[in-house]
Amino acid sequence: MSDLHLPFWPDYAPKHLWVPQTNLYFNLEVSAARFPDKPFIIFYDTAIGYRRFKEETEKVAGWLQQVCGVKKGDRVLLYMQNSPQFMTAFYGILRADAVVVPVNPMNLTNELRHYMTDSGAKVAFAAQELYPRIQPLLDDGLDTIVVASYSDYLEQPTDLHVPDFVKAARMPVKDKGAVAWADVLAAGARPAAMRSGADDLAVMPYTSGTTGQPKGCMHSHRTTMYNAVAGGVWTRATGGVGLAVLPMFHVTGMQYNLNGAIYNSGTVVLLPRWDRDAAALCVQRYGVTAMALITAMVIDFMANPKLGEFDLSSLRSVGGGGAAMPKAVALALEQRLGLKYREGYGMSETMAATHSNPPERPKEQCLGVPLFDVDARVVAPGGTDELPPGQTGEIVVHGPQVMLGYWNQPEATAEAFALIDGKRFLRTGDLACVDEEGYFFFVDRLKRMINAAGFKVWPAEVEAMLYHHEAIQEACIVAAEDPRRGETVKAVIVLKPGFEGRVTEQQIVDWSHDNMAAYKVPRIVQFVQTLPKSGAGKVMWRSLQEAEKTHLGGKS
Repeated sequence: MSDLHLPFWPDYAPKHLWVPQTNLYFNLEVSAARFPDKPFIIFYDTAIGYRRFKEETEKVAGWLQQVCGVKKGDRVLLYMQNSPQFMTAFYGILRADAVVVPVNPMNLTNELRHYMTDSGAKVAFAAQELYPRIQPLLDDGLDTIVVASYSDYLEQPTDLHVPDFVKAARMPVKDKGAVAWADVLAAGARPAAMRSGADDLAVMPYTSGTTGQPKGCMHSHRTTMYNAVAGGVWTRATGGVGLAVLPMFHVTGMQYNLNGAIYNSGTVVLLPRWDRDAAALCVQRYGVTAMALITAMVIDFMANPKLGEFDLSSLRSVGGGGAAMPKAVALALEQRLGLKYREGYGMSETMAATHSNPPERPKEQCLGVPLFDVDARVVAPGGTDELPPGQTGEIVVHGPQVMLGYWNQPEATAEAFALIDGKRFLRTGDLACVDEEGYFFFVDRLKRMINAAGFKVWPAEVEAMLYHHEAIQEACIVAAEDPRRGETVKAVIVLKPGFEGRVTEQQIVDWSHDNMAAYKVPRIVQFVQTLPKSGAGKVMWRSLQEAEKTHLGGKS
C-alpha cells in the first residue's frame, strides 16, 4: 500500500511530505515571531496570544532547570485536563530539553505511581482538583509537584457555562515539594539555550496491552513533528480556528489541537470538558473552522434541540474517530451542516493518525487511506505475507510517525515490530480488510482491547488491579455492548472460598471506582464458579468474549 497512484488521492496534497528537521519548540518560536499578538488560546473568552504563551513556556522551562535541576532527557509528568496550563507546561517541558509524559486525568494514585516509577520522573505538573491523588507520591519518589488552578486564566467575564472545577479559586499550597503555578511564573527564571534535536525524545504517552502494565511509547521530536504537519496539509487547515475539546493527554487531541495548531499558527478555542451548547456558541462566536470530535461527541452535538439557534456556517471540517460513525448521524451532519464526517485511524504508538479519509472523498465507517509516506498493509495475523483486497488480516504500518519503541521494554518492542521487505513495521493488533481503492475497513481486534466511548481499556490491566481485592480469586475482563459508550467493561469473577454471599457485584463496582480510573471500571460484574481454561491452564478469554457476543445476539 505504499503506492500512492490511486484515484482517491487529493489533488492538492503532495505525494511526499517534507517535515521540518527541528525540535517541536522551534515551531512556537516561528509562530510567536510571525504573529505575536494573534490569539493562540481562547479560554472562556480570555485570549492568550502567541507572544505571551511563549514567554510563559520559557519561565516554566527556566524554573524546571534552575530550581528542579531538570536536565536534557529527564521525564516530567503532566497530569491535567485541557487548560492553558497543560499547553504551557507541555511546551515548557520541551523548552527545558525534557520529555513530556502526559497522564490521563482520570487515573488514580496507584496508577500514577506506575507512571512515576516506570518513567523515572521526579517532577510533575498537576491540576488543583487532581492534586490529592498525586500528593502521596511526594513521599514515594516525586521531588516536586507544580499545582495549577484553571481559574488563574479566567481573566475576562464570560457568558459561557464554566464548570465548577474550572472556576474554583486557587487553594494555598502547603506541602513540602509542592509549589503553585503562579509562583513558578512569578520567579521569572530564564532557561539555558535549547539543545534538543529532531531525534531526541520529546513525548512519551503510555499505552497498555496484553501484559497489563502500561508501557511508555518513545516519540522523538521527529516522530511527533510528522502528524503536527500532516494534519494541516491533509485538511488544508493552515491558520484556522479549531475547537479543542478532545483531551490533550491523548495523542489525537495533543497533535491536532496543540502541536499542529502551533505549527500552523492557528487559534485554539479551548474547552476542558465536552459541552454541546458551549461548543456551538464557540463556533458561532469565534468562527471555528474545524472540530476534532470523537463519534460520541458528534452524536450529542447533532442531537442538541437548540442546534438550529446557532450560526455554524464557519465550520469547514469535522473529523475524528473512537468508534464507527452511525450512518444516520453522518447523514444528519451532511444534511444540516453540509459536512462529511472524516474518520481516521491511529494509536499512541504512531502519535495519532496513520490513516485518514480524503476530505473530498470519505467513505462511511472506514479508517481511511494511508497518509503521506506511510506504508500500511494487511498481512496474515502473526505473519508477514500481504493479503489481497477483501481478505481480513492484521494492519501493519511503517511510517515516519511510528514510535522508536517502548521505554525500557526491549522484549515488548521486539514483539511489536516485524521486518518486511527490509522495513520495520509496527504490528497494530487490529484486523482489517482493504477494498480495491485502497481504503481500510476495521473488522476486529487481534489484541484484547475495549473501546469505551473512545477510551482504550486494556483488559489485562483491569484484571491486574482487580486481583488486589481481597475477595477475588480469578477475574477475566471482556467487552459488553453499551448503547451510549459503544462498548463497556464487564468483569467475570470467581470469588475466593468463604466470600460467596458476603460480597455483591455492586461492591466490586464500588471498589473499582475507588481504585482505578472511571473509564476502566467494570460496569457489569458476573460471578461464576470457574473460568474456562486451556490445557496449559490459561484463561480462555476469547470463549467468554464470544459467549458475551452470542448472548447479545440472542437478545436483539
